[in-house]
Amino acid sequence: MSAAEGRSGPDKLSIVVFSGEFDRIHYALVMAAAAVASNTPCTLFFTMWAGRALEAPMADGTPAWTRLKAGDGTNAGEMDDGFKAKGVGSFEELLEACVALGVTIMVCEMGLKALGMDPDGLRADVPVAKGGVVTFLADASKTGAMVFV
Repeated sequence: MSAAEGRSGPDKLSIVVFSGEFDRIHYALVMAAAAVASNTPCTLFFTMWAGRALEAPMADGTPAWTRLKAGDGTNAGEMDDGFKAKGVGSFEELLEACVALGVTIMVCEMGLKALGMDPDGLRADVPVAKGGVVTFLADASKTGAMVFV
């Protein structure tokens, strides 16, 4: 029996991704991918500055998340390059894995409005369930875990 089969952890993981710091958003993707890989459904709820990570690429094709900064002030692209050099999953690899593994990705309508973001300006390659806090809470499980990043 694997560790995942014998676990008594939550039946679902719900992650509020609030911070606009690249390293925090990156780690939320790590947690989500790990959860679904170990048979725990997961929802990522992007709100406020974290929503910037899911904006459509810039005109030159550069991912919008590269404009973010990490908690230590490091540029997101540089930090991501450092992760790749160390064999750590890149932002794009983790986001693609989350999509492929069936992580539910929600973007808060209020957060989009608060930042003046266009709901239609999000990445086309990421299926996004638009909703609000009520939608997110209704999606959560009463026997699951909720994490705020």
